[in-house]
This record gives sequence, C-alpha cells and structure tokens, in this order.
Amino acid sequence: MALNWIWFLFFGVAFVVALIQFIFFGNTDIFKILVDGMFDSAEVAVMKVALPLTGVMAFFMGILQVGEKAGAIHFLARKIQPFFSRLFPEVPKDHPVHGQMIMNFSANLLGLDNAATPFGLKAMQGLQDLNPVKETASNAQIMFLVLHSAGPVLIPLSIMAQRAIYGAQDASDVFIPCLMATYAATITGLIFVSFKQKIRLFEPVLFGWLFSITAILAGILWYFSSLPKEQIDIQSKLFSNGILFALIFSFIAAAFYKKVDIFGTFVEGAKGGFETSVRIIPYLVGMLVAISCLRNSGVLGFIVDGMKMAVNYMGIDNRFTDAMPTALLHPVSGSGSRAMMIDTMKTFGPDSFAGRLSCVFQGSAETVLFVIALYYGSVQVRNIRYTLWAGLAADLVGILTAIGVSYLFFG
Repeated sequence: MALNWIWFLFFGVAFVVALIQFIFFGNTDIFKILVDGMFDSAEVAVMKVALPLTGVMAFFMGILQVGEKAGAIHFLARKIQPFFSRLFPEVPKDHPVHGQMIMNFSANLLGLDNAATPFGLKAMQGLQDLNPVKETASNAQIMFLVLHSAGPVLIPLSIMAQRAIYGAQDASDVFIPCLMATYAATITGLIFVSFKQKIRLFEPVLFGWLFSITAILAGILWYFSSLPKEQIDIQSKLFSNGILFALIFSFIAAAFYKKVDIFGTFVEGAKGGFETSVRIIPYLVGMLVAISCLRNSGVLGFIVDGMKMAVNYMGIDNRFTDAMPTALLHPVSGSGSRAMMIDTMKTFGPDSFAGRLSCVFQGSAETVLFVIALYYGSVQVRNIRYTLWAGLAADLVGILTAIGVSYLFFG
C-alpha cells in the first residue's frame, strides 16, 4: 500500500543518506541528530499538534452538531447540491456532508486553519460512513482531500505577518503571487482527480459553477489588490473572522429558534471531537517521526546542491534555487517549510528574490503528507489509492507557478 511504501522510503532514504554523510563527509553526529529528531517529533505530534487540536476540535465539532440539529448544515448542502452532486457523484443529494465540506473549503479560503481542520475531519467522517470499503479511500474522499490539500487561501495572513516581523518594506507584496500559485495547484488537483474518476468538468452545470467561483475569486482579488497596503491586513482579518463568528452565531440562533437543546447537543458533538483527536495520535506520530528522519538526514541539502549544479550548467537564472528548500519541505512538513521560509528571509533578506519566492512557495498549497496522515488516520483508511500522486502533482504545478509568477512580479 502507498502509506507502507512512503514510510519505508522515508526511513530507508534517511538511513542511506546518513551513511553517506558519515562515510564520505565524516559527520559523526548524524545518527544522533536523527535519533534526537525522532524523539522531538514524537513529542511534537502529541504535545504540539494533537493535544492543542483537541480543544478546537471539541468546540467546532460541537458547533457543527448544533448546526445539523438546527437544519443549517442541511440548508448549506441543499444550496451547494447542484455543484457537489456532480463533483461527488457517490454522495447522496442533500446529504449533510455537502454542507460540512463547503464549511471546510470556506474556512480554508478565509485562512482560518483552526476552524478548517475540525470541519474537514467531520466531513471525512461523513464520507467514511458512505464508504463501502472502510480501509480503502473512496472516490469522494480522494476528491475532497486533494481539493483540501491544494485549496486556495485567499489572504496569506501568517506569511504576511512573518514578512512584517523581518522588516519587509511591503509585507503584502506576495499576496497576489500566493493566490495565483495556490489557485493553479487547486485546478491541477481537480483536473487530475476528475480525469481518474471520469468526471466531465465541461458539463454545463459543473463548468458554470467553476467559472462563477473563479470570477468571484478574481473579483475579491481585484478588490484587495486595489486597497492601500495597510488596509489589506485590517480588512482581511475583519472579513475572515467576522464571517466565521456570524456563521457560529447563526447556527446557535437557528437552534434556539427551533427549540433544540443547544448546550446538550453541543456537548454531544464535542465528545466526538475529543475522540477524533485521540484516534489520530498514532498516525501523526508515525508520519511526523518519518518526516523528521528524512529532513534531518540532509537529503534536501543534497537535492538543492544538485539542482544548483544543473541550473548553472544550463546557464539559466539560478536565484530560485535558494528558495527551493521551502518548496521541497512543504509537501512533508508545514513547520519545517515555515522554518525554511524564515531562514531564507533571514539569510537573503525579506525583499530579496529568494525571500519573496520562499513566501510564495509557503502559500501555494497545504502540506500533503500531513493532511493524508491526519484525515485518513481519523477514519482509519489505509489504502489511499492515488491521493498522494494527485496531491504531489498539484503541489508541483503550484511550485512551478510560484517560480513563474515570482519572476514576473519580482524578477
């Protein structure tokens, strides 16, 4: 199975590269670095990821339960049904999972990671209930996960904040390139999975929805790009968090109006959030430890050095290679790629080409392997089929687009 191969290769490649480091470069600390990294990553998986997620999961799972009892999720499902019934043909019409998925995509779009994860895990559980072969990913789960992992974030707030901290003259100058790169990744993931599942994207209703969504995103992009730079951060925070709070209140108000036992329903849903957080711990530990070994072995350094040699040999501009560690780490480790982004800005400057490109890389897609471990782990799916290849294809197009638009905007 794919996850078995991924796990084996991560440890195997790390071991081989560590031997090369020891035999040919005399690095006597390399195995200690690997082992220390394993212990640190195991701790991080539990203490910094799973446990902090528990409270957020419990709250938003409770809110979703209130929304379902009040009929709000069913209302969302009914509105989005013409689009999702064609994109997810295996999911029955008006099924609540349609509403859960749209809430996940919306939270992702608004850059609200804390809310997107509980909504997404709830949607994945709903899709698993419909899955006839419980240990194998269904078509609907693959489509959902690929769109989630490549899903566009409208305003990359955390990246802009990091740029401001490190003294960028215009912290928001990566805003448009980030959105262009992540949109290209999303469309690639959608096309890849649609081709595998024989979904006709040019079917009138589906094409109309995709065109309308693209037009709305373009309009929002135009609006924010026309604002003064200092207003982008202020309005985006107000826009994102205002929508989320209004959504939460609307669920509670609808439940109150329909005389639902609001707090009892919330507690019932919150229990499910706690159980999900505990269930994903073994999957997170296993994947994050393997990723740590790959990262600490030094394999990425060898890849980047090889890329520099190849680019120099071809005689083309090699400035993009200084930002490549961020791109290479991004599919496997969100925290690792963020650290590389920060290191690139510190080394070359936040307004350098490499500094800006590393930020665009960071904003171009989600962390594919982490998302696979988290979401499939929550429902105990072991055969992920072609999810990884679709996610990596989307990520590759996001990387290439990031390089292209960065040369266009900053080159």
